[in-house]
Amino acid sequence: MIPIVWIYWVVSLTLVTLASAYIVKNHEDVGFAALTAFYSLYLAASQILASRIIYFDIGIYKFTAPSAVFIYPFIAQAIDMINEAYGRKKAQLSILIAFLTQVLLITFILMVNTLKPAPFFKFEAAWKSLFGLSIRITAASWLSFLICQNVDAHIFSFLKRKYEKQVILRSVTSDILDLTLDSVIFVTLAFYGVMPLLPLIIGQIVSKNIIGFIDTPWFLLYKKIIGRGYVFTEAPAPQ
Repeated sequence: MIPIVWIYWVVSLTLVTLASAYIVKNHEDVGFAALTAFYSLYLAASQILASRIIYFDIGIYKFTAPSAVFIYPFIAQAIDMINEAYGRKKAQLSILIAFLTQVLLITFILMVNTLKPAPFFKFEAAWKSLFGLSIRITAASWLSFLICQNVDAHIFSFLKRKYEKQVILRSVTSDILDLTLDSVIFVTLAFYGVMPLLPLIIGQIVSKNIIGFIDTPWFLLYKKIIGRGYVFTEAPAPQ
């Protein structure tokens, strides 16, 4: 029996892929804004979901990882979608916009955490447990995001210019590098000296890349729908 999480995952990824492709193809004036909005939403969701650690059992290998591993491939795919249709510079603009939204998100959480809870609010301990942000973990998350997403954008753009017809190559390669590098940087910065690093790094790399590879057909569907009529096309690489 298929775990229900995969049903949610497939349905949500299908809907957002079809919606993204439709908007980019038929409403070029708002396509970039729509994709950036999705991208920022995924990033915000991953910040919250990362606090819940889940158990993975894929038969030959069992490990634990943050539940946000189901969201990370959405993030990697979204920046690839933007890069595919609008080019690297617009992808980097989306990265900056998404980063600023996360700074605002954390600022808002810190802001309300300074307020005194109502006497009848019985969930303060749970709230503090979930949103009592660690400066170290937040800084590690932000730094890892900025580095890895820009690496993704550069690699994708380079492969797109050099091997334009190899859609799978640029999608899979950029995602693997992004998700793997993110696991190493974030875990090392966030948990060095606190937790054993190797099991956490391996767990994140394996889980992220498995799910990241599985979402490749959806990127191909997006590419097929938008076709070659890019809204923004970068200059070809010099020969």
